[in-house]
Order: sequence, then structure tokens, then C-alpha cells
Amino acid sequence: MIIDINMLIVRLMTIDDYDDVYRLWTITEGMALRSYDDSREGIEKFLKKNPTSNFVAVYDGRIVGVILCGIDGRRAYIYHTVVDKDFRCQGIGKKLLDEVIKVSEIEGIKKNGLLVKGDNELGKHFWKSQGWDERNDVIYYSKNNVEQ
Repeated sequence: MIIDINMLIVRLMTIDDYDDVYRLWTITEGMALRSYDDSREGIEKFLKKNPTSNFVAVYDGRIVGVILCGIDGRRAYIYHTVVDKDFRCQGIGKKLLDEVIKVSEIEGIKKNGLLVKGDNELGKHFWKSQGWDERNDVIYYSKNNVEQ
């Protein structure tokens, strides 16, 4: 669907957006959702810890994009960036990313990071198109503190 980009509203995400955002995540290929972290309770906690850095894109009253960003004081980490497949390639992802970068700069953050699943070709293409560098010099470790 071709949109009038001037009619797009990018605003802070609230927990009231959760159901629409979660639906968007679940219909998007390449997403890795976890039962606790991505539950309403997990996202509400994340939004409270990061009240200025999570955004939704709204077109004609419908959430068509989302980006989550957690800022820890040293770095900003981006999570779960999605644009509805019917609204892609119109600058929505870039507008969401621009908001996160703006907040990062205000917070004095000099470096941003994100993870993309190895088989998420669409995601890898988007981040490379935005000037992000793929790193092959680190190994990521994780450990669950709760069962998934």
C-alpha cells in the first residue's frame, strides 16, 4: 500500500499499544519472540525502564511499525524493529530508526547495537541499507534466568 508519508505519525510506544504491536511481531518473518521478555508484563517493564526510546509508526489509526530501544548508559540496543509487510519500502523503518538515534544522541550514547537472526535476510538487508556494520569479531553469549 502506497502511503502519504506526511500522514504517518511516529510516537512513543505505550503499553496500550501492546496488542497491536505483538500482533505485528507474530506475523513478521524473522522475529524471535520469547514468552517472558515479549509478554505484556515483560514489555511493560521494558517501557518503564526506557520511557523515551520506544516508538510506533501509526498510519490511518493503525500501527504499521515499531522499534524498541533499551539504553543502559553506555550503549543503546535496538530490538524488534518491524514494519508491516504491506507498508515496507516507504521510509517508515528509517523514520523509526531516526527517532531512536535522536534519543541516543540526546542521552550522550556514542554507539548503538542490535542483533539480527542469522537467517533473517530481510532484517540484515535493512540494517546494511541504513549504514550499520555487521560484526564478525565477537561471539554473543546468553543465559536464561527463567524457563521459556
